[in-house]
Amino acid sequence: MDLTRTEVEPRKRSSRGSRGSRGSRGSRGSGSAARLGLMAVPVAFFAIFFAYPVAAIVSRGLKAGGHWQFGRIADVLGQSDIRHVLWFTTWQALASTVLTLLIALPGAYVFARFEFRGKQVLRAAVTVPFVLPTVVVGTAFLALVGRGGLLDSLWGVRLDTTVWAILLAHVFFNYAVVVRTVGGLWSQLDPRQEEAARMLGASRWTAWRQVTLPALGPAVAAAALMVFLFTFTSFGVVQILGGPTFSTLEVEIYRQTAQIFDLSTAAVLTIVQFAAVGIILAVHAWSVRRRESALRLVDAAHTARRPRGAGQWALLAGVVATVAVLILLPLGVLIQRSFRGAGGPDGFGLAYYKALASSDSGVFLVPPIEAIGNSLTYALAATAIAVVIGGLAAAALTIPHSRLRSSGGTPMAGRLVRGFDALLMLPLGVSAVTVGFGFLITLDKPPLDLRGSWILVPLAQALVGVPFVVRTMLPVLRAVDGRLREAAAVLGASPLRAWREVDLPMVRRALLIAAGFAFAVSLGEFGATVFIARPDHPTLPVAVARLLGRAGDLNYGQAMALSTILMVVCAVSLLLLERIRTDRTTGEF
Repeated sequence: MDLTRTEVEPRKRSSRGSRGSRGSRGSRGSGSAARLGLMAVPVAFFAIFFAYPVAAIVSRGLKAGGHWQFGRIADVLGQSDIRHVLWFTTWQALASTVLTLLIALPGAYVFARFEFRGKQVLRAAVTVPFVLPTVVVGTAFLALVGRGGLLDSLWGVRLDTTVWAILLAHVFFNYAVVVRTVGGLWSQLDPRQEEAARMLGASRWTAWRQVTLPALGPAVAAAALMVFLFTFTSFGVVQILGGPTFSTLEVEIYRQTAQIFDLSTAAVLTIVQFAAVGIILAVHAWSVRRRESALRLVDAAHTARRPRGAGQWALLAGVVATVAVLILLPLGVLIQRSFRGAGGPDGFGLAYYKALASSDSGVFLVPPIEAIGNSLTYALAATAIAVVIGGLAAAALTIPHSRLRSSGGTPMAGRLVRGFDALLMLPLGVSAVTVGFGFLITLDKPPLDLRGSWILVPLAQALVGVPFVVRTMLPVLRAVDGRLREAAAVLGASPLRAWREVDLPMVRRALLIAAGFAFAVSLGEFGATVFIARPDHPTLPVAVARLLGRAGDLNYGQAMALSTILMVVCAVSLLLLERIRTDRTTGEF
């Protein structure tokens, strides 16, 4: 009897284990299906508020008499001025990318490896430009390096409206992209690997080149591609600094749409930009997958230390000086111009700020100061939308990713995930001008007659905020051990309860950071909002652009005052993010 029991009991346990295994696989399958079902909401959102407006603009431009005019594409691309626009767009993007990498990589190293007083404040300072309106930055650099600017007045240095001013403004914008993308991974690389190479006789340069650089390669490639994407689609900076000579695709689309009213040419250029962005994002997705390959990562808190030796202190001083000249000086010009002349020809005062409460300028139907409240309201609504859509998308992407790494993944699932991930990034590269104008001509009939609704602006802003939410939350969600979710499912927890009790506690900080980024980016959105913001409810970027477009010192001073207020709001938001940020919640931005 005892022998029989010993022979039967293992069979019973094996049978229970088999049922448990099948149950686990079934729960995992149902959980994956539920997570994949979450894609429906983001896909519907992008289909209605992104794909539909863009497709409507393109079809209107390429259709004549109900027939597609594809020959128009060759006609437009055959024009010499359009070829010049394409050449300059590509050339300046490549030059801006190389210059940004050369200037920002030392900063990425300093932020990753050094611990010093004021690090959080400095990190927030380098991120502020990334969320400032492009027209504000263009004007700041024009005041800094152009005719009659600060450098011209002090030392006779004048870049005027040349390519150098555009390139420096692009470095100003994208410095934070390299610092956060490359520095985030650099801070988690185990420094003992490089130290081991040096102990085996390698020089410092050889150890860095053969050990650290290959590990950083995917992150550097991803950062370079993002910088190239942002500069390839540059709008406000080139519009302000380029003058009539230099124009990117985005500027030319705006000119053809809003000034010449040639939708046919604008549609062709939109298709060209869309195709280029698609290629860039495909290469970016490949580089991200390489970056997610097996690396020996450690807690970033154990890799940062105080600088040691004269060389490291000199490097830190050099990075601080670079940030001061490249980033803080243009921001200082904004503040200085908002006060200059307000108390007299050469004086300083608060007259420009006080004038914001008056509606006598004739630029707006309401006092310009109301743009502050409008922007905060719109940005909060856009943040809520972006967090919901981006959070659902990030949650949907986590399960397919884990399944691809297991034996149960399928090539079809992999292609679906990569396509969905690329879809979420498209608003960062597709013409915001096209999206904004598309809103006007598509969302004007029931059941989507939104032209008179205030929600139209937050919807456009949320399109830009969603990619930042996804890119911030996704690495953290993917770092959650999938076995915890499976254990919760085996114990009977629904996918929603498993998310609430397993994922949410681990990603709460990342969620707050994602919301902060979405809020800051929404505050500075300009390309689409300029078309759909109502005259009696202007946003801060739209108000600044309209004031800059009017002659007179008072209008210019009010524009600088509003720009300064917007800069302060963004800086405070990002400083708060740095207080809740950890090196495990850096995300990809």
